[in-house]
Amino acid sequence: MDPRPLVLISSGTVNVDLGLRRESVFTGRNYAMAVQAEGGLPLVAPVLDPAAAEDAMARADALLLSGGADIDPARFDQAPQPDLGVVDPERDAFEIALYRAARAAGKPVFGVCRGIQVINVAEGGSLHQHVPALGRGVQHSQADRGGLPHHRITLAEGARIRAAFGADAVFVNSYHHQALDRLADGLRAVAHAEDGIVEGVEAQDGAWLLGVQWHPEMSYATHPDQRAPFRAFLDAARASLG
Repeated sequence: MDPRPLVLISSGTVNVDLGLRRESVFTGRNYAMAVQAEGGLPLVAPVLDPAAAEDAMARADALLLSGGADIDPARFDQAPQPDLGVVDPERDAFEIALYRAARAAGKPVFGVCRGIQVINVAEGGSLHQHVPALGRGVQHSQADRGGLPHHRITLAEGARIRAAFGADAVFVNSYHHQALDRLADGLRAVAHAEDGIVEGVEAQDGAWLLGVQWHPEMSYATHPDQRAPFRAFLDAARASLG
């Protein structure tokens, strides 16, 4: 029987008041469902002190950085621009610590939407704080909220993500207003939208690392091609088990 890799999924925090006021762990259940569908065992991690990151990754086989709030621009030495959304500095700190612990341990990392941005910032890159202000031609925050593929991206020759899809171009959904600006050293841009926005990155050092700007977890159940990133991620996690 094939091993089931334990995949740690990052999360955010939301305040809820349903008669009992509390801070709740928050992320989409569909991340976990997609991981399970490809043979992994998902485990959602709450936002903790960064000192817990190394121990958490010692017990996990792979890391999935999920979508969510904007990243604090102080992380890439910028002042907040007028259209910056809600930020969560505690989440930023914990996810960056998780990312660095996973990379140091040689474990596969998959970043989705905010996740690709965390990867770039953790490696020293920067972000566009509000893509519409750039005047680009593609709607990057689509009106349909159900995850339907929305715009076309091209995949770079020789990239793992291109091999995973078995195609040089695919249609993806789009729910973001921030995006990669200065690409960090050590990363390679492997997917682009038609207006030039970076839609995917991989590591130049050969380690298994993938960040995508879209949300494959929202469309994997209805559009089977979107299972490709999760399948590649779980294949890498199984391979890392030895």
